[in-house]
Amino acid sequence: MKHNLFFALILCSTFANFAKADEMKIGVYGPFSGGSAPMGVSMRHGVEIAIAEINAAGGILKKQIKMIDRDDEAKNERGGQIMQELLEKENVVAVLGPINTGVADASTQYSNKKKVPQIINVSAGAKVNELFKTNPENFVFRIAANDNIQSKVITNGAVKKGYKKPALLCDDTNYGQNGREKMEAALLSLGVKPVYVGKFKIKDTDMSAQLQEAKAAGADVLLVYGIGPELAAVSSSLVRLDWKVEMIGSWTLSMSNYITNAGKNGNGTKMPQTFIESAATTPKQLKFIADYKKKYNESPIASAVSAAQGYDSMYLLKLAIEQAKSTDGTKIKAALENLTAKYEGVTGSYTKPFSTTDHEAIKESNVVLGMVENGAVVKAK
Repeated sequence: MKHNLFFALILCSTFANFAKADEMKIGVYGPFSGGSAPMGVSMRHGVEIAIAEINAAGGILKKQIKMIDRDDEAKNERGGQIMQELLEKENVVAVLGPINTGVADASTQYSNKKKVPQIINVSAGAKVNELFKTNPENFVFRIAANDNIQSKVITNGAVKKGYKKPALLCDDTNYGQNGREKMEAALLSLGVKPVYVGKFKIKDTDMSAQLQEAKAAGADVLLVYGIGPELAAVSSSLVRLDWKVEMIGSWTLSMSNYITNAGKNGNGTKMPQTFIESAATTPKQLKFIADYKKKYNESPIASAVSAAQGYDSMYLLKLAIEQAKSTDGTKIKAALENLTAKYEGVTGSYTKPFSTTDHEAIKESNVVLGMVENGAVVKAK
């Protein structure tokens, strides 16, 4: 009797990890706590809205979507553990996320090993097309403005305004240093060399020393790369030094914890954006914003870019699975690389966003400069 009970418990535990016959599991991971949480939570909310719409309309291949979400806490090793859990224990058919560059680079290897499609929907620094070199059959895609695109938009925005002596100030994470490297390369292509290059650590609250060095070097514009809390510290340090210099930086300057922490000190700060909530005009965008506000009682959205890209990533995945008529990873990947249906999304209109050699959906033409103005992000003037 004890043996029968033992085997019954094993069977229950084993089958609990497989989706029900009328259910399809999608993995979602990102930082749902800590300094990067506004990005992670907003992304998850965007995916949730898309899933609710899809399920209400009958699901995908007559199956209801079940989201399996995990908090990676912006920790690289945690991201790797989560991916193994999602792929090996939860048996998800695809994965959406993550947010942080280090987490992505520590975990996307598992998508390629298991041949399960992954759409990175926020991380700008994660390796995507670079993975083709070691993984010709690459299962990793992205719908977010990568660091190459962001760096070009940032540096072009500065040089076109006549700035010739930029100072670079970036955090010391993989994300910040990758952005620094890309901005230096973008400036070099424009015939400009930074007069100062500095960095700071996560949780630093005073950047006065670095800014004094940048000012002494004769900088006429400040180009930054990091996440919300530390970038807010940069803006506050500028005010303490009474240095009125324009600041242009990574899209993360649109995060709620930058805008809130910086307060009026953040006014005028500019950043690349794939979606600006206050500039929404299409029916799709307006409905998304209204649904988001109704469901989460949040306005403005803590990280509108993350939410919009999360939403669009789920719909691109839906189209691919429907085109493949299968949950087989290889077939979904092939469908993503040759989507026949046009998708009108929150972040833009997509016709064949991916190919067999290019897994980046966002191009430079999809990105505009946003600007912080009185607690909200608007189109840059």
